[in-house]
Amino acid sequence: MTRTTPLQAPRAILFDLDGTLADTAPDLAAAVNHLRMVRGMEPTPYSILRPTASAGARGMIGAAFGLTPADDGYETLRLEWFDRYQSAMAVHSTLFDGVPELIEGLSAAGIAWGIVTNKPARFTDPLIPQIGLAHAGCVVSGDTTPHSKPHPAPLYEGARRLDIAPEQCWYVGDDVRDVEAGRAAGMVTVACAWGYCGTVEPATWGADYLIDTPLDLLRAIQAIATGKLNALVA
Repeated sequence: MTRTTPLQAPRAILFDLDGTLADTAPDLAAAVNHLRMVRGMEPTPYSILRPTASAGARGMIGAAFGLTPADDGYETLRLEWFDRYQSAMAVHSTLFDGVPELIEGLSAAGIAWGIVTNKPARFTDPLIPQIGLAHAGCVVSGDTTPHSKPHPAPLYEGARRLDIAPEQCWYVGDDVRDVEAGRAAGMVTVACAWGYCGTVEPATWGADYLIDTPLDLLRAIQAIATGKLNALVA
């Protein structure tokens, strides 16, 4: 889609965490497969688990055990998975290629940036410094506000903490909920195709822009700032 109003360079970029800035799926998958192995079950293939990573416990337990939050046994698995994941959150988790350069480029351009994730603060707070994101301008976790994405409340809170109006922020994520939340908050929305993305193609999410790499985002912002790009097309 093409925005019908001219784009201006953002004053701030807010990012989702899992599947957007950081590739955390290896440790998320390892935690749920530990639950299977202690029960004498074979590990679930990583290729099945990875697309569900952005959905957290609901996605991982659903893929590995075929259970939903309404099913008996789900809550026991969820709590056990939380404990296992907390004990080994940053063993294999890393920033995606190009993310450090993207962050450096935003800082050099004077553009603030922060993190808005549905990941609970129990995990977000210790993980972020371990993977090199301690200098984020704000961190809003899934339990920071009364609502999580796709509700816009976490994005409003991120903008508030940066002291920047929501309409001057962009939101970048790898799940349709990210686009829904950003749109509800009045932000330019960017879908990142390098993330986990779930089972629905990012091109169908209705984002203002679909990008293939982190550095594509930096190039788009630079083009808008120099007047070489008036609209983002997805």
